[in-house]
Amino acid sequence: MERLKREKRRKPSSRAWLQRQINDPYVARAKREGFRSRAAFKLAEIDDKFHLLKPGTCVVDLGAVPGGWSEVAGRRVGASGRVVALDILDMKPVAGVEFLKLDFLDQTAPPRLKAVLHGKADVVLSDMAANATGHRQTDHLRIMALAEAAAHFAREVLNPGGSFLCKVLQGGTEASLLSDLKRDFTSVKHVKPPASRGDSAELYLLARGFRGGR
Repeated sequence: MERLKREKRRKPSSRAWLQRQINDPYVARAKREGFRSRAAFKLAEIDDKFHLLKPGTCVVDLGAVPGGWSEVAGRRVGASGRVVALDILDMKPVAGVEFLKLDFLDQTAPPRLKAVLHGKADVVLSDMAANATGHRQTDHLRIMALAEAAAHFAREVLNPGGSFLCKVLQGGTEASLLSDLKRDFTSVKHVKPPASRGDSAELYLLARGFRGGR
């Protein structure tokens, strides 16, 4: 009875989200395979196709909470690799992953990340997303600001041949960002893995083959 009362008190949007979670095969699979979120499979599917996370690879995971991407990266780079994760929120420890609680847009965050790296990275991942406002243009601008900041950081820390993967929204990646990435990487494309819900506006921008410092 109490459960029914709670269900009735939920907003329609909350009920729809809950129903979608219950019926989502990726949510069930994440529980079976021990991942913290269904988002783990987005990275896993991208990596299955493009082979970014090789054993021994050094990876930076921006916007890591709740840790699904860090878990996938840690498993795939193995003990010989390294994963450094960052988020503005607390994250429960992930085996083999170094975590920094920082706001990436704070001017002190990139230097602190570089200090922890003690060198270069092979892959920079960014699943960062600002809290949605419900206003499409505003949300697009906010997530693109994060993507541009992540891309700037990636160009500063990647080894030659390195890769950069970040979340963007459908509606067009900013021309200036695409232009910069195409100049600095040998391959730049948008990808949408099967685990990314079909009704979601999210896409991922994948840049591979970093040409090295400018």
